[in-house]
Amino acid sequence: MENTDVFLGLQDFLERMRNPSAAEFVKSIKSFIVSFSNNPPDPERDSSAVQEFLAKMENDFRAHPLWAGCSEEELESAGEGLEKYVMTKLFPRVFASLPDDVEHDNQLSEKMALIQQFIRPENLDIKPNFQNETSWLLAQKELQKINMYKAPRDKLVCILNCCKVISNLLLNASIASNENTPGADEFLPVLIYVTIKANPPQLHSNLLYIQRYRHQSRLVGEASYYFTNMLSVESFISNIDAKALSMEETEFEKNMETARALHSGLSADLNNQSNQNDQHVGHISPSEFKESKQQSLNVSKDSILGPRSSEMRARAETPYGKDQSAVTKIPSLSDLENKGAGLLLKEDQVRQVFQNYPYLFANAGDLTVSDVEDLLNNYKQLVFKYVTLSKGLGNTIPSVPSFSSLTQVHQEAEAISKQGDKTTVDPNNESKIDNDTNTDTDSNGASIFEVESLESKLSQGEATADTGR
Repeated sequence: MENTDVFLGLQDFLERMRNPSAAEFVKSIKSFIVSFSNNPPDPERDSSAVQEFLAKMENDFRAHPLWAGCSEEELESAGEGLEKYVMTKLFPRVFASLPDDVEHDNQLSEKMALIQQFIRPENLDIKPNFQNETSWLLAQKELQKINMYKAPRDKLVCILNCCKVISNLLLNASIASNENTPGADEFLPVLIYVTIKANPPQLHSNLLYIQRYRHQSRLVGEASYYFTNMLSVESFISNIDAKALSMEETEFEKNMETARALHSGLSADLNNQSNQNDQHVGHISPSEFKESKQQSLNVSKDSILGPRSSEMRARAETPYGKDQSAVTKIPSLSDLENKGAGLLLKEDQVRQVFQNYPYLFANAGDLTVSDVEDLLNNYKQLVFKYVTLSKGLGNTIPSVPSFSSLTQVHQEAEAISKQGDKTTVDPNNESKIDNDTNTDTDSNGASIFEVESLESKLSQGEATADTGR
C-alpha cells in the first residue's frame, strides 16, 4: 500500500471512530490496551493476543454499518490505522521487553561494528559489476531509519526500501552487462554487506517486533520475501566466521584483534577528550562517539588491513589511544554555523549557492496551495538534518520560535491572505476525536483518541514505500 493511501485511510479511520456508533469500538480498543499493559512481558502470549485482537476488530469492521459498502482497500486502510494506533500505544511495553533481546542487540551491534572495519565486497563474493558504493549508501540510510518509527508497518517499510534499492542496483547492472536477471544468490550477499555497513540499531529486536506484531495477513508476498531475507542476514552475521567471509582463519582473527584495538583505544581517547573539553563541546553522546570512530576508521581501513602494506598494518596494531593527534577537538554547532557564514560572505555570487532552494527568495504571495506539500517535505528534511547534527555534536537543540499569542497568529494569517494565499489555517484545529458522548473517556475526561495518543503518534513520520502485500 502506498504511503498516501495509508495516510488517507488512517484519516478516514479516525473520522469513523468519532461517529457515535463507533463507541463500542473505542471502548474495546481502550480496554484491550489497558489490560494488555497490565500483564508482564511474554512475547509469545503478547503476539497471539495482538494478532487475535486485530483480526477480531477487522472482522467487526466488516459487519458494522460504518463500513457498509466500503471497498476492500478502505477496509484494509481501517486495519492499518487500527494496527498503527494499537502498536504505537503498546510499543514501550513490547519492544525489546526481555533482557535477552537487549543483550542480543548489543552483541550483534558490536560484532557488526568490528567486522565493518575490514570487510570488503570480495569477502562475500560480490561481483565487481554489482558493486556500487552510492547505491549501497542509500540502502544503508534507509535501513538506519528503522528506529525512527514505532508501527510495525513503518519499520518493515525501512527494510523494504533498503531491499528495493539493492534489487534495482542488481537489475540495472545485469541489464548493462547483458547478464541473466540476478536472484537470491546475488541479492543476499549485497544485503549482508549493506547491513553490516549500516549497523542499524537494535536490529534483532526490530525484526522480532515486526515478526510478532505485524498483522500476519499483511506479511505476505514481496514484504514476506524481503523480510525473510533480512532474517537470514541476521542469522548469517550472528554466526559469521572466516569461512563465511572467504578469508583465512589467521587473517580473520588478526583483523578482529585490530578492530577491537581500534574500537577500545578510540573509545578511551574520546572519553579523555570529552573530559578535557566539556565546557566547550558538551558531553559526547554514544552516537557522536560512533560517528567519530567511523570517520577515523574509514580513512585508514584500506591501508591498515590491505595485504600490500605491512608497515601500516603494524601501525594499526599500536593502541590508538597513544596517538593523541589522531583525534581533534569537535567544533560546536555555532562554530560550524559561523564558519559557514564567513565562507558564504566570500562567495562572489551567493545567490547561486542557494539555487537548489527555490522558496528562499519567494514571497508569501508567490506561493500556491500545490507548494504546501513540497515545502513541508523540505522543512522535515531540514529539521531532521539540523537535529541530528546538533545531537551528534552534543549541543542543546534550539526550539523553533513560536508565536507569542493567538492574536499574532491571526495577524500573520491575515497578512498572508491579503497577499493572495486563499488557504486558511486554524491554529486550534488539533485533529482529534471530540470528547462528546460518542467517545469513551478516562477519569480526566480525555478521549482515548485525542491528539497526544493518536494524531501526534499515528501520523508522525509516515514511512514511504509499497509494502508489497
